[in-house]
Amino acid sequence: QVQLVESGGGLVQPGGSLRLSCAASGSIFRVVAMGWYRQAPGQERELVARINSGGGIDYADSVKGRFTISRDNALNTVYLQMNSLKPEDTAIYYCNGYIYQDIKTWDAYWGQGTQVTVSS
Repeated sequence: QVQLVESGGGLVQPGGSLRLSCAASGSIFRVVAMGWYRQAPGQERELVARINSGGGIDYADSVKGRFTISRDNALNTVYLQMNSLKPEDTAIYYCNGYIYQDIKTWDAYWGQGTQVTVSS
């Protein structure tokens, strides 16, 4: 069993910053990739950023230059530094991880979500 626990969401004014954290715990053999998705009301869940075990990174075009994803492999933790936040960044942010529990068995795991609200 694997759990992803997020923290760091909240209310921030436009132009402000927030840092999200997500820690994976449980029966972990190897973490392949971790990332962040978000879902705004009435919209589909979308990729924000992801980072693989080799350090390769993808960003959504809408956050490039403003958000930075990083990970601490020793702690199985991924971070999302969000700067220059805009009202359209308001959403529930979900942590995602592709994780092997043993040498053969892998699955995609999701955190419970953390609310980010950008408003004056």
